[in-house]
Amino acid sequence: MRTFLLLNGPNLNLLGTREPEKYGSATLEEIELQVQSCLSKYKINVECFQSNAEHLLIERIHSAKNEEINYILFNPAAFTHTSVALRDALLAVDIPFTEIHLTDPKSREPFRHHSFFSDIAKEVVSGLGAKGYLIAAENAAQAQIAATN
Repeated sequence: MRTFLLLNGPNLNLLGTREPEKYGSATLEEIELQVQSCLSKYKINVECFQSNAEHLLIERIHSAKNEEINYILFNPAAFTHTSVALRDALLAVDIPFTEIHLTDPKSREPFRHHSFFSDIAKEVVSGLGAKGYLIAAENAAQAQIAATN
């Protein structure tokens, strides 16, 4: 059975209450449950992890390789624009991943326009709110199935 890692970066634990006009009213727990439900129809398990600490996200990525995680759905949040270390961790484990953003970083402040992940991600889904997680999950599941057929 396949296993995906749903990985979320800093401040996403505050979803539902953090600037809902920008990030929506869904909580992270609600998004996680929706993704799990979506992927269960493909018989894909989902492990969820969120941290505000860069080193914990790096350690989770490292451990994903040993756990035989097949795919990572990753919202790096503010680390999108700052973390070469997370980029290096993803390259080191060589697990395909999708970069997800609730908002469209390119339509926000100029410092948010650069991502350290987009050029190495299989796909980037941004600006679709919580629905973007489901689109990313569906696309990744279908790609994984197609790759094994």
